[in-house]
Amino acid sequence: MVLTNPFTILAETVPPVFMQWFVIVMAILVVTGTLLDIIHKKNVKYFFENAKKAKLSAKKTLSSGEKISVISKAIVKDIATTSELGAGKRRAAHLLGMYGTILFWIGSAIMIFCYSAQSSETPSIWPIIWHVGAIMTVLGGSWFWFFLRVDVYSEAQPWYRIIKADLFVLALIASSLFGLIWSYLQSLNLNDRWDDKVFLVLFIVSNLVLFGGVYWSKFAHMFYKPGAAIQKNLAEADGSRDNLPPAADAPEKFGLGIKREEPKNY
Repeated sequence: MVLTNPFTILAETVPPVFMQWFVIVMAILVVTGTLLDIIHKKNVKYFFENAKKAKLSAKKTLSSGEKISVISKAIVKDIATTSELGAGKRRAAHLLGMYGTILFWIGSAIMIFCYSAQSSETPSIWPIIWHVGAIMTVLGGSWFWFFLRVDVYSEAQPWYRIIKADLFVLALIASSLFGLIWSYLQSLNLNDRWDDKVFLVLFIVSNLVLFGGVYWSKFAHMFYKPGAAIQKNLAEADGSRDNLPPAADAPEKFGLGIKREEPKNY
C-alpha cells in the first residue's frame, strides 16, 4: 500500500486528465475563497494601513539587507517552526499536522500530474511521502481536535461540539483519513469490491468541502499568519513595534498563586 501510487490504479477507470483538472479546480477555489475572504473581512486592508501607521513611528530605516535578514529569520523561526506557540503539545500537534499536510498535498500533485498514467512508473518515494503525510495530518489534526482545542481544553466544552470555525480542521482530517482508507482498500485488488469506491467518493467530497469552504473556514489564515509574523519582526527591528509600548525592563511578579495550576486561558 505505502509503495503504491493510488492514482495510477484509479487511472484504470478515471482518465488522468480528469484528476488533473480536479486539482486545478481546487486551486481556483482556494484563490477565489481567499479573495472573497479578503474583500469581506477587509483584514488585508487593515494590515497595510496598520503597517503604514507603524512606519511613521519607526526609529530607524532598515536597509534592504536588514529587511532580508529579518524576513529570513521570521520564515525560519516563526513560520517554519511556529515558535509563537511555545515548546508544548499545541506546537507539536500543529507542526505534525502542518508538515503532514504539506507532504500530502505535494505528493498528491506530483503523482497526479507526473505519474497518474497507467504506463508510468512512480518512484517509490512519492507514495511514501503521500501516505506518511496523510498519517501525520490525521495524527496532528486528531490530537488538536480531541485534546487541545481552546473550547474543549479551557472551557470544558464537549469534543463533539462543532462550529463554523472547525470546518477547516475537520475537512483536513477527513480528506487525509478517507484518502488513506481508499488507498488501502484499493491496494487489496480484490474482484468485485465496492467499498473502495465509497471511500473514493468520501475522499472527493471532503476535498470539495476543504478547498471549496475557504470563505467559511480558517483556511485563509494559512496565508495571513506568515504575513503577520513577518510584519511583526520588521516592526520590532525598526523600533515601531506596531505602535505598542516597549516591554517593561522589570522582573515579572505574578505572586505564588500562579504556581498552583498550569495556565489554560487564551
